[in-house]
Amino acid sequence: MKKIIVITSGKGGVGKTTTAINLGAAINYFGKDVLVIDGNLTTPNVGIHLNSPEVPVNLNHVLSGKAEAYEAVYEHESGIKIMPSSLSLKELNKIKPEKIKDFRDDFKQISDYIIVDSAAGLGNEALSTINMADEIIIVTNPEMPAITDALKAIKVAEQMKKTILGIIVTRVKKNDIEMSPEVVKEMLESPILGMVPEDISIQESLSMKDAVIHTHPKSSSARAYKEIAARILEVEYDSNKDKPTIWEIIFRRRR
Repeated sequence: MKKIIVITSGKGGVGKTTTAINLGAAINYFGKDVLVIDGNLTTPNVGIHLNSPEVPVNLNHVLSGKAEAYEAVYEHESGIKIMPSSLSLKELNKIKPEKIKDFRDDFKQISDYIIVDSAAGLGNEALSTINMADEIIIVTNPEMPAITDALKAIKVAEQMKKTILGIIVTRVKKNDIEMSPEVVKEMLESPILGMVPEDISIQESLSMKDAVIHTHPKSSSARAYKEIAARILEVEYDSNKDKPTIWEIIFRRRR
């Protein structure tokens, strides 16, 4: 069944866009047809992350009626499809974010899994993308301010009668200071889809303008996103068998 999964958070800077891109890449890793849409119209980053900052046709053109949805789709060399938003402030002023829900069927004609990166916070942009969702994934960090804002996002989504697929906790350091998965789950009253560790590979992938799934496929963060995708798709994936060999680790350190 085709579905639209909106990636959102109660605040910015928690790894929402990185998660949207890498979850899309991980679902594609398992052979599924994926479209990643940059629903963050104010500060779009999907195109920048995937080396397509400026494209002839984008989501803004679709929302303003200047183009069909399929015309704003670009295929990454990995096989995932992306629909960037415009970096232009002039185009932003002409757009009504709430119109995005009118294109649900158009998006579903393009791919089986549509991953939408929403705007941060709970303003009109974020609410507009949440409104079009079949399922919601909340991204947060294991610290109280982020958890508190994530709880607000969950309550808003529930009021809008949206299904919360689960929580993805990013930038996990596994130290004594951050909140444990058990505490996060108890506070948010939602299932934890996965814990993504703090990993320099993610920073390196950003500088390479690609998903960590592609640039560092055996890194701890890439394997974490694959585990999450496998859980969503209900397919088998053994993260331990995907670990780098000792020689791969040594070679990486010498680079």
